[in-house]
Amino acid sequence: MLVLTACGVTPHPPLTADQINPLQDFDYIIGPGDEIEIFVWGNEELTTTVDVRPDGKITTRLVEDIVASGKTPTALARDIEEAYSEYVRSAVVSVIVEGFVSIPSQQIRVVGEAASPLKIPFSKHMTLLDLMIEVGGLTDYADGNRAILIRYFNGKQESYTLRLDDMLEDGDISANLALYPGDIVIIPESWF
Repeated sequence: MLVLTACGVTPHPPLTADQINPLQDFDYIIGPGDEIEIFVWGNEELTTTVDVRPDGKITTRLVEDIVASGKTPTALARDIEEAYSEYVRSAVVSVIVEGFVSIPSQQIRVVGEAASPLKIPFSKHMTLLDLMIEVGGLTDYADGNRAILIRYFNGKQESYTLRLDDMLEDGDISANLALYPGDIVIIPESWF
């Protein structure tokens, strides 16, 4: 008698959107290449738009080399207020990110059997369906119900099985879920 056994990794069972750990709050983190508008209330001559340099710093009209990369817009605004306090009494600064380029941790990446695998900047309230529209859907060879979402949550990598075929072919909207910065979607090829 011949007994055959197979070793393999059993993927996590498919999950619905409410079963995946949602990130509680998302604050955009400024990165190199981002275009930011600095608005100084009551001092329009100091209002400017600048790009974050590759070294992560910006230069404003009064202060050179302020580190912007790795900060939220609010944190950067407070730093600029502090730097301007030497020149402007009670400066009130707002920072608005106008052009998002940023760092990979702020992007969503799709690899494998997407019609157009790519990376795109994260935008708040982005869903899996939005991402599938952006990449043009799946190839004819994709196994969408074996697709994997890789997400880093509280410093740990977690992976979830997605149900892309159910969502795209059958209209099962329960397979749609919110995406978060740094998410990676891997779409495997069908075995047959």
